Amino acid sequence: MKSVSVIVPCYNEEAHIGYLLEALTRQTYPLESLEVIIADGMSTDRTREVIHQFVQKHPQLRLKIVDNPKRIIPAALNVGLAVAQGDYIVRLDAHSIPADDYISRCVSDLEAGLGDNVGGIWLIRPSRPHWIARAIAIAAAHPLGVGDARYRHGRTPGLVDTVPFGAFRRELFDQVGKFDESLLTNEDYEFNARLRKEGKRVYLDPAIRSEYIARPTLEALARQYWRYGYWKFRMLQRYPQTLRWRQALPPVFVLSIVGLVLMAFFWSWPLYLLVGMVMAYSFTLFLAAIPVAWKNKDARLLIGIPLAIATMHLAWGTGFLWSLLTWLGKRKR
Repeated sequence: MKSVSVIVPCYNEEAHIGYLLEALTRQTYPLESLEVIIADGMSTDRTREVIHQFVQKHPQLRLKIVDNPKRIIPAALNVGLAVAQGDYIVRLDAHSIPADDYISRCVSDLEAGLGDNVGGIWLIRPSRPHWIARAIAIAAAHPLGVGDARYRHGRTPGLVDTVPFGAFRRELFDQVGKFDESLLTNEDYEFNARLRKEGKRVYLDPAIRSEYIARPTLEALARQYWRYGYWKFRMLQRYPQTLRWRQALPPVFVLSIVGLVLMAFFWSWPLYLLVGMVMAYSFTLFLAAIPVAWKNKDARLLIGIPLAIATMHLAWGTGFLWSLLTWLGKRKR
């Protein structure tokens, strides 16, 4: 039986890390062939205490904690890789809850040669029962929120640009290198772009499933998507050919709003155009929320889902544009 190393970047995750560890003890893959490496960014909450308590109750789970003093995800993955002993590497997240057969299916697909990086789909789970948290979880899987990202709502297996987390043969990192620590996020997309550039394949298997715990508030969601947008531009500087239409729309939308607001100081017609555009956008989001609210028998989702999707679009687009502006400013200097 091939050995597997599960690497988990982690920082201040006392509220969520227990769900992941419980899911790992339920894996159908033999636990004696499994090691779990938590790359902790020097957590300041009770994360390490929670992990130690869990291990005491579940000694069958081989787990080690390694320090990640840089406190960024790609560095966490790299320090985990440095100590990993497994034939296969499975990357997971502290906010994730893999299905019981997650690791078994990843290993099976790798051994079948379906891809050099294999992964599955996300099932987004709210972090709390509050209605806005449930709206955020729904928005994070809605096509209007995430476009054509197949791992969010795809059902057909095949080759893709990227997958969440990922599973790899250990030697792959010797061939294409490790994760880029100059990117605070989007390190997985950059790695997959580099991997595909080398002629290797990223494979999506919808039978590989994990739940992902969404952000609990609109403020937390905005911070997450601003960060995504900011570092997406930095990644696109290296791989401009990876830009997809769904990634271009938010910055164009934000730029249109800013441009029309500025022009409205000099002419009246941009103000009317701005109002019409915002009304059409809001109405589109409201229409998209109707079937979901009806299905869940919750009218509050008619407000929550449009708010969440708009937060994702505006934060992502603003982060992207700010990254572009700061880059242009540095070039000018």
